[in-house]
Amino acid sequence: MALTKKQEDRALNADEKALVERSRHPEIKALSEKDLADLVRQLREKRDRAQAIARQQRREVRGKGAPRGAEAAGRSDGLENKVAVLANAVRRANGERDRRATA
Repeated sequence: MALTKKQEDRALNADEKALVERSRHPEIKALSEKDLADLVRQLREKRDRAQAIARQQRREVRGKGAPRGAEAAGRSDGLENKVAVLANAVRRANGERDRRATA
């Protein structure tokens, strides 16, 4: 499901927004190989962390996991959107890296 720009802005913090914007055209084409590799690494770390938190919250909602905070988490729709945005950014960055490797 495609997310609107407004939904993306709501799901991400300022650092994540900056990373996601760097994964879009034309900024990604201006990155060096080292910067692109660093961008992919940072995006993966952010995505993996968001996935882990969303997974824990889903377990808490189902009653299968102990709450990490004072009380069990509610719905994790915001985190699911964050994971989707970051996953798309990783996909774009990997695509650019693959494009450069074949060129």
